[in-house]
Amino acid sequence: MNLNIRKSQTCDIDFLEKLEINSFSPIQQNSKINIRRSLKSNFQEVLIVDSDGVSSTSLGALVLFKYKSALRIYSIAILPEYQNIGIGSYLVDYVKNMANENEYKNILIEVDAKNNKLINWYKTNGFKQLSVLKDYYGIGEDALKMEYKCKAIDARKKTNNLIVINQPNKWLFPDVNAKVISVKEYISNPIYHTCSDFRIFNLCSSYKYQSYGYYVSLLAAARGHRVIPSSVTIRDFKLLNVIHSAAYDIDEIINKALDKIKADRFHLNIYFGQTSVKGVSSLVNKLYQLFEAPLFEVEFIKHDKWIIKNVKILTLSKIPDDEIDYIYEFARKYFNKRRFNKTRIINYKYDIAILTDPNEPTPPSCKTGLQEFKNAANRRGLYAEFITKADFDKLNEFDALFIRETTSVNNHTYEFSRMAYAEGLVVIDDPWSILRCSNKIFQNEIFRKHKILTPETIVFTKNIFEKKSLDNMNFPLVLKQPDSAFSLGIIKVDNKEEAVVALNQLFKKSDMVVCQEFLYSEYDWRIGVLDNEPLFACKYFMSKGHWQIYNWKGEEEDNSGDSETVDISAVPEEVIKIGLKAAALIGDGLYGVDLKLVNGKVYVVEVNDNPNIDAGIEDFVLKEKLYDQIIDSIYNRIEISKNIQKINFRHK
Repeated sequence: MNLNIRKSQTCDIDFLEKLEINSFSPIQQNSKINIRRSLKSNFQEVLIVDSDGVSSTSLGALVLFKYKSALRIYSIAILPEYQNIGIGSYLVDYVKNMANENEYKNILIEVDAKNNKLINWYKTNGFKQLSVLKDYYGIGEDALKMEYKCKAIDARKKTNNLIVINQPNKWLFPDVNAKVISVKEYISNPIYHTCSDFRIFNLCSSYKYQSYGYYVSLLAAARGHRVIPSSVTIRDFKLLNVIHSAAYDIDEIINKALDKIKADRFHLNIYFGQTSVKGVSSLVNKLYQLFEAPLFEVEFIKHDKWIIKNVKILTLSKIPDDEIDYIYEFARKYFNKRRFNKTRIINYKYDIAILTDPNEPTPPSCKTGLQEFKNAANRRGLYAEFITKADFDKLNEFDALFIRETTSVNNHTYEFSRMAYAEGLVVIDDPWSILRCSNKIFQNEIFRKHKILTPETIVFTKNIFEKKSLDNMNFPLVLKQPDSAFSLGIIKVDNKEEAVVALNQLFKKSDMVVCQEFLYSEYDWRIGVLDNEPLFACKYFMSKGHWQIYNWKGEEEDNSGDSETVDISAVPEEVIKIGLKAAALIGDGLYGVDLKLVNGKVYVVEVNDNPNIDAGIEDFVLKEKLYDQIIDSIYNRIEISKNIQKINFRHK
C-alpha cells in the first residue's frame, strides 16, 4: 500500500472524531471542540495519513506539539482495520525525519504505563524511558515519559541540496554539501512530500518520457522543489528549434570564445556550470543560464560562423573516465558555498539576496532605504544579505534576488537576473522586465498597439534616415537613445540643425533613435506599481531652470528636481488607471510608471523597472509599510513558487 502524509483541514474533523472514539479510552479522548481548536492552533500540527491511490482513504492521524528544541508526539491513532501493517512506524519515521531536518534535539512521548505492548513498540523505534509520570491520566493512571534522541546535525554541514540518482553507491565523491538519495527514497519518503525546502539535482540514468528521471523532475515541480533539470528543460532539449532560439542572443559570445578553435566541430561538456576547457568560462556561464541542467554537452559546428548543432543532457554513466575527477571538483565547488559554512542565531525561513553597488553614485535606493528593506525582511522572517557583482557564484544559495542596483541589459545586473531565474529563484527585477523597460522602442510599439496615449513618437533608423524627414516636424523635439535612463542619452533640440547634430551623435551608439514631441509639464507623475497594484505616488518636478527632472550639466551639487510624495487617493483617477494599464503590459513586478498630465490628457512617458525607493522620498507616506509591502510580495512569490497552499492547519 502506498501512503501519503498531509496536513489536516477542517473537512477532516469528522474523521478525526471517529478516530478518537475508535482508538482511545473515554478518559483519553479529545472532544470535537478540542479537535477544532487543534486545527486552528499555531503550536500544534495534525497530520493525516492517507492511502495513495485513485480513491484515497484516510487511515490514521498524528498530533504533534512543537516546542523550541523538541517535538512531542501527543497522539498516534490508526483505524483498527489498518493496524499492525506498519502505518504507525511510517508516521514515526516521518516525525524523525522532520526533527532531524529542522534540528530538533529530541522527540517526546507519553505512554500508558500499563500498555507494555505499546511501550515495547516505541522501544523498537528507538525511544528510551525517561521517567514515570504519576497519576498522569487520572488517579492511579500513570504514564511513562519516553524520548528519542535526534541525530546531531552540524549546522555547517546542514543542506537542503538533494542529489537523486538511481544507484547512490555510484556517487563516489565525498565532502560534497549535498545529500545523495535513491529515486525510490525521493518518491516514497514522506519528508520529501510535504517539505518544500529542497533543491533537487536529478542525476538519473535516463530522462526519457515516463522514465524515473522524467518523473523525479515532474514530482519535484509538483512538490514545490527547485529542480535541475526541470521537466520543461528535459522536453526542450529534444526540440532543436527551441535550442537555436535560446542560443540566438549569445551568438557573439559563442564565436568570440571559439575563435581559436581550428576544427569545424567542437564538443563542450559542462558540469555544474563549469568545464575543464580553458578560456571559455564566460560562454559556459551563458550556456548554463540557458540550459539548466547539472551535466550536459553542447555540440558546435562551424560554417561561416560557429553555431550550436545540438545540446544533450548527460548522465554519470555517459561521462568519460578521464572527466570523472572534474565532476568531483566542480560538484564540490558548486555545493560547498561560503554561506553554507556559517551559523546563525536565528533560523530564517527563506533567504533573499539584495544586489547593490556600494560605489554607484545614483543608486535606486539610498543606504537608509536599503537598511529598511533588510529590516522589513527580518520582520517577515526572511534572511536578507547584500551582495555585489563579485558574488555571482553565490546566487543558488538564495530563494530570491532583489536588484537594488541600476539595471542594464548590457551589464552584470541582467546576467544576475537571468541566472537567478535559471536557478529557480524569485527575481525582482526579472530579466523580461529589464529587457522591456530598457528599450523605449519596445515600449512605444506596445503602447501604440494597446492604444495608450504617449507623446507623439517616431523612430529614426540609421542608414535609412534622411534629413528632409525633419522638414515638417514641430520643434522642439526630444531625441532619445532607446536604452536611456536618468535623463542620460536624451537631447532636446529646437531646430533641424540641432536635430541633425544630435542624431549623428546618437547613431554612434544605436542603430535606432526615438524622436518624441516635447510636452512640457511642471512635474511628471511617478506611480509605483507592484503586483499590478498602485504602491506609491510621487510628483517629480523638473530640475531648476531645466526641462528634465535631472540636469547633468548643471552646476548645482544636487542635479535633480524636487519631489512630493502623495497618498494614492490624492492622485487623479485617470493617472492611476493609465499607469496600471501600462505597467501590466510589462509584467507583474515592481515598476515606476512616468506620466504627464497635460491639458486634461494623461500621457505615458515610460515604464521603468528598478524604480527609486529612497528614505524620505518614495516612503514619505507609507513609511516602513512601503518596504513591508515589497518584502511581502517577494515572500508570497517564494511561497507560490514552492506550491505552498494557504490552508488552515497546525504548523510549526
